[in-house]
Amino acid sequence: MNRLAHETSPYLLQHADNPVDWWPWSAEAFDEARKADKPVLLSVGYSSCHWCHVMAHESFEDRATADYLNEHFVSVKVDREERPDVDAVYMEAVQAATGQGGWPMTVFLTPDAGPFYFGTYFPPAPRHGMPSFRQVLEGVRQAWSERRDEVTEVAGKVVRDLSQREITYRTAQLPGEQEQAQALLGLTREYDAQRGGFGGAPKFPPSMALEFLLRHHARTGAEGALQMARDTCERMARGGIYDQLGGGFARYSVDRDWVVPHFEKMLYDNALLCRVYAHLWRSTAGDGAADEVGELARRVALETADFMVRELRTEQGGFASALDADSDDGTGRHVEGAYYVWTPEQLDEVLGQDAELAAGYFGVTEEGTFEHGRSVLQLPRQDGVFDAEKVASVRERLLRARAERPAPGRDDKVVAAWNGLAVAALAETGAYFDRPDLVEAAVGAADLLVRLHLDEHGRLARTSRDGQVGANAGVLEDYADVAEGFLALASVTGEGVWLDFAGLLLDHVLTRFADPENGALYDTAADAERLIRRPQDPTDNATPSGWTAAAGALLGYAAHTGSEVHRTAAERALGVVKTLGPRVPRFIGWGLAVAEALLDGPREVAVVGPRLGEPGTAALHRTALLGTAPGAVVAVGSPQSDEFPLLADRPLAGGVAAAYVCRNFTCDAPTTDPERLRAALGG
Repeated sequence: MNRLAHETSPYLLQHADNPVDWWPWSAEAFDEARKADKPVLLSVGYSSCHWCHVMAHESFEDRATADYLNEHFVSVKVDREERPDVDAVYMEAVQAATGQGGWPMTVFLTPDAGPFYFGTYFPPAPRHGMPSFRQVLEGVRQAWSERRDEVTEVAGKVVRDLSQREITYRTAQLPGEQEQAQALLGLTREYDAQRGGFGGAPKFPPSMALEFLLRHHARTGAEGALQMARDTCERMARGGIYDQLGGGFARYSVDRDWVVPHFEKMLYDNALLCRVYAHLWRSTAGDGAADEVGELARRVALETADFMVRELRTEQGGFASALDADSDDGTGRHVEGAYYVWTPEQLDEVLGQDAELAAGYFGVTEEGTFEHGRSVLQLPRQDGVFDAEKVASVRERLLRARAERPAPGRDDKVVAAWNGLAVAALAETGAYFDRPDLVEAAVGAADLLVRLHLDEHGRLARTSRDGQVGANAGVLEDYADVAEGFLALASVTGEGVWLDFAGLLLDHVLTRFADPENGALYDTAADAERLIRRPQDPTDNATPSGWTAAAGALLGYAAHTGSEVHRTAAERALGVVKTLGPRVPRFIGWGLAVAEALLDGPREVAVVGPRLGEPGTAALHRTALLGTAPGAVVAVGSPQSDEFPLLADRPLAGGVAAAYVCRNFTCDAPTTDPERLRAALGG
């Protein structure tokens, strides 16, 4: 066992039995490198990363390779999900040096943490023009021994270049109608009209861009925006990227048609997409009759929520990070997708005479849509009509049979940011579809974040596992996404304590992550560990950027409380959207979505009633939650309640429940009629 045996990260623990003498990222590791006069091998990955497992098996489990590493290097292993700051800084260096990036990330550093040689996966033997890992190690050792001045000069230049990449941010004007329209045009140009989504293969679920499209349609009525969102959501839901048996989405599709996924399932994707599909249903139906796509959106939102609760919820009430892509194929070999794919013979074994129906319904062919004659289940459009009861029976039997297969591994660490996304998705989905169990799951995760991740000073820890809090400090996305989740929970439950907790987190954003001069936001706190540069990135990746997520939470909190400080901070942060939105709309989708809320107000809805759950109050509350006005905030309670500032001085109307809608310091007359409230909120 090496030093990783004492870590809480499942990814690091996977390497605890390696013969490599791994260190976790720590000052002690770099002290050791200085003392021993050795370069540092920095290896960054995550537990559900297929190629990380491949390189571990080929190289880090190999005794000869390990002996060479132990003799000539100090080896440091990092879980990118625990330390997104370390990952971001060195990935920027890798991309700048090589023009590409990915995981596993392999970087060689000086003992002062300056990077001088870069790569990702290296094979055990030379392949396709790539050197072997051993050749790389020997070349780096030789350079360190014989050309030290050159190595030091390269590392110094890289650090200087990275420091000069810091964003020059002057609080710009706010994004307006013109920038939002240009962003929509940019997305239209990149849109794949035949298959849905944007760009070519590999194709990722564009969750944040979809949220922008739905909000833009709600505010402006632009049918093209809604159509792109509808078609993309339908194509993904019918594709292999969606688990047609168990619900939930894989990380991405390796092809343009959403057929073959990279099979890992991430909490953040499923939380974001659960919310998008719930919002799509809300846009197409509300309380009325949904069309075919609306009904599909409803089913996918609920199945994805159920997947998260069933397969990712931990004993402590939080949500695990991911399920692996690989699993045992029944022969002892770990194979990508083994848990999810089917052959016609396997269908016949489970279903007998219904196998032919299942093959046609789910697109299973003799040739296969994946490898070795196996098919990923899809839901292709059919000309014929299938017996719904028979299809439900087939799905149930296949799911039961699949449960007998060796399951993919689960990374059960709880990441604060991603749990915040899950809290928001489950709270809203539960409220929309009258599923109080989903709201309870959201409350359970929020309770865990408060109880375990939040210290007495209101500072967040990034991760926990098995009820043990991790040592790594929360980054901007943790504070922003957890605040977003708490705000959603406050609106759904009518419990003002969640608004208070959101305010506590956002105070840290203002004091520790914001630049007081210009309102720019950093990914790490001012008092966080100093790296070779302080990471700062306003663009989305797999999740909303911390910068724009914080802007959204600040704006929502300001709408709830009337806080000018938080409103101003949100507006200052959104200046970046004016610059980037028209140029790279795919990569600042969440910022564009927040800008839609800003342009709409956002609207503030106060529902007052004799008591929570009383029929009149409940009807208005539900109607308020189903309103499509971008970023609208909802408070519900009695006129005597002091839990929400929006409820102050809001009396009942003739002794019955009433709703008040305000924006931009102007309020409509209170209404007791859910239909009038729906009209006021675009529902």
